[in-house]
Amino acid sequence: MGAELLEDAEDGEARGSLRRCAVTREELAPDDLIRFVVDPSGTIVPDLSRKLPGRGVWVKCDRAAVEAAVKTNSFAKSLKRQVSVPEDLPKRIDDLFLGRLSNALSLANKAGLVSTGAEKVEKLLGGGRAVALVHGADGTAEGRRKLDRKFSAIQGDKGQSAPIVDWLTIEQLSLAMGRSNVVHAGLIQGGATKRVLSEAERIRRYRCGMGAS
Repeated sequence: MGAELLEDAEDGEARGSLRRCAVTREELAPDDLIRFVVDPSGTIVPDLSRKLPGRGVWVKCDRAAVEAAVKTNSFAKSLKRQVSVPEDLPKRIDDLFLGRLSNALSLANKAGLVSTGAEKVEKLLGGGRAVALVHGADGTAEGRRKLDRKFSAIQGDKGQSAPIVDWLTIEQLSLAMGRSNVVHAGLIQGGATKRVLSEAERIRRYRCGMGAS
């Protein structure tokens, strides 16, 4: 089968092993799934960092798959025991993903990898240093269009991708940056920037489906 599949035993550390989605039955890498465990009260909780103890139930990182898991009692079937599943579990996961993205942006900002404000972002683009743009999801299309076009053109000339993150609202983005009214931001290369993009990709997959672009 290739990589080892640990589905029915205590799964422990998931790296390097395939897991089977409890809903679709697909065998996928852990990064393409969400792990769930049962807390001491008998309630299913998401384990996004894959560090909580106990046997895990794995579901594809797709909101529709999580919704199906809630409706079809997939957690109890996989664990072969009664468990409590919050009806709003899909939304809770979405909120957790947004929280992780906010935290990643905050760390990138503290590391000096983020410039905020349209003028500073444009300057960053002009210097060819930007590797990603961030926009408040509720900002105006006109406000970001010029920056996006310039960024896409610069990255295209380099033969590189032009990642744009727009999952957080202006309020959420401002809280992450520790300042008011942050609508646009640009990120330069660095380890914390890679984490921002990784967390943004997890939200994209969850909301849009793994195959969406």
